[in-house]
Amino acid sequence: MPCGRGHVHPVGATGLARRPAPERNGNAPVCGARGQFQKKGRAGLLILGIDPGLELLGYGAVRVEGRKLRPHAYGVLSTDGGQRPETRLLELYRSLRRLVEDLAPDEAAVERLYFGRNATSAMAVGEARGIVLLTLAEFGIPVHAYAPGEVKAAVTGYGRAPKGQVQEMVRRLLGLTAPPQPDDAADALAVAVAHAHRLATRFRAVGGTGR
Repeated sequence: MPCGRGHVHPVGATGLARRPAPERNGNAPVCGARGQFQKKGRAGLLILGIDPGLELLGYGAVRVEGRKLRPHAYGVLSTDGGQRPETRLLELYRSLRRLVEDLAPDEAAVERLYFGRNATSAMAVGEARGIVLLTLAEFGIPVHAYAPGEVKAAVTGYGRAPKGQVQEMVRRLLGLTAPPQPDDAADALAVAVAHAHRLATRFRAVGGTGR
């Protein structure tokens, strides 16, 4: 069974770096994205944002350092559209498991399913979202869900902001030189940023102060 293509954009690198995941114990290859990630034990909370999808799953990791947000890694995981649905879901699970192992996030934020899309697409996204929740639960990572409008409101202040405005605000907030690409990765970064803002709001509500 072929591996899914993992596209990683480590911060500071140019272009999208692709590297196949190694085989584990002689079994089938563990699919997923590999990159130059920082190691666990660092200062600051690491939030993994995920935009679920079966064809393309976007991910974006953001580190919270006081009142500042730092981009850590972002990209997409993909599956082979020529494979059977159950095979693609297994492929996605293996890819995501490897990614979570590499990043070791403290918390995760996942976009809620948007029912405005067609039924077939919504079903595929729902199945992929189930794989996401399963994988995160397996690693004991706290999961927080956000509707698309909540993400837009947290990032731009307007719950119906166009995609381009959201991407530009993500670029500014994370200090990127250009809006993140592809769109699925940008959406995932926006989810991570939205969760970081929610955490900051809760912290201030209980009398905390940032540095």
